[in-house]
Amino acid sequence: MYKKILVAIDLSNDSKKVIETAAKLAGDTGKLHLVHVVEPVAAAYSMDIYAVNISELQQEAINFAEERLAKVGKDLSIDETRVHTLLGAPAPEVRNLASEIGADAIVIGSHGHSGWKILLGSTANKVLHGATCDVLTVLVGQKDD
Repeated sequence: MYKKILVAIDLSNDSKKVIETAAKLAGDTGKLHLVHVVEPVAAAYSMDIYAVNISELQQEAINFAEERLAKVGKDLSIDETRVHTLLGAPAPEVRNLASEIGADAIVIGSHGHSGWKILLGSTANKVLHGATCDVLTVLVGQKDD
């Protein structure tokens, strides 16, 4: 059904469930692209920017994410040209990459929050709004029954 699926993961333990769902949807890993978006350090943490070298800290975060994502891709036999580590706000970066690569679906994890958390919006919800392809959210962080 889908020719190219972008799998957006946060590199947590929940990523496995998201990837497994995408692989089932794809039928083979040749259709999958993986993406992880590293948020800018200054945006993610409220800290005194004079206290640390932000650019060094940012590069360490990017290097760490690239290594982890490359390992995930290698373990799944996904070509390194289809493994993407980006820097920025996750939702727009995922949507932009999906458009750039011509993805016809995005698979992303969601914790299924309610109340205030849903009003504030999750990354999955933000990806959905403005996406130009199908978006499948995989419920993660819940105990299996």
